Amino acid sequence: MTDIRNRIARRAAADLPEGAYVNLGIGIPTLVADHCPIDREVIFHSENGLLGVGPEPTSEQLDPELINAGKRAVTLVPGAAIFHHNDAFMMIRGGHIDYALLGAFQVAENGDLANWITNGNTRAPAVGGAMDLAVGARNVWVLMEHTTREGAPRILERCTFPLTAQSVVSRIYTELAVIDVENGLRLRDLSPGVGFDQVQALTGVPLLR
Repeated sequence: MTDIRNRIARRAAADLPEGAYVNLGIGIPTLVADHCPIDREVIFHSENGLLGVGPEPTSEQLDPELINAGKRAVTLVPGAAIFHHNDAFMMIRGGHIDYALLGAFQVAENGDLANWITNGNTRAPAVGGAMDLAVGARNVWVLMEHTTREGAPRILERCTFPLTAQSVVSRIYTELAVIDVENGLRLRDLSPGVGFDQVQALTGVPLLR
């Protein structure tokens, strides 16, 4: 499972352009900072008030007071800044984040995003900052496993879980493929050893080539 998650994060990190400001959401996206090419400057943002997030710390680097929005220990790169979370959300709502990398429970073929609660949840709902990121970032990429633990598709014609935002997702990264949302779902790339028919069989809507 850890290998799958890192594989998804590594593939998404490879596509981030030089100089991009990128928010890393909870879940698989938090791993992206560990896989960013060392010769590329990408500025990672966390909505709890960090700009310039680095890779996961070693045991010697660990600072229990330095965490991201998902409460995961992080490092800071040279020139990083720490500020109030209100300012972090002003960056998001002001359109200053180039890419929001988010986890999801479901994504619809029109880019609808469901990533905060399932129909089976009994805990008090809390959508958190995902709704701000979904509508405030210039691009929204979803990083998730292609199916549920039971093997059901997460990529569907319509989401069956409560929505975070409508028509916001532009790209989906899974352990099987990279899929662009553009007038339907277009297969951009296949993971090594994976065929089109395999991906299609595990996707809830027809894929375009």
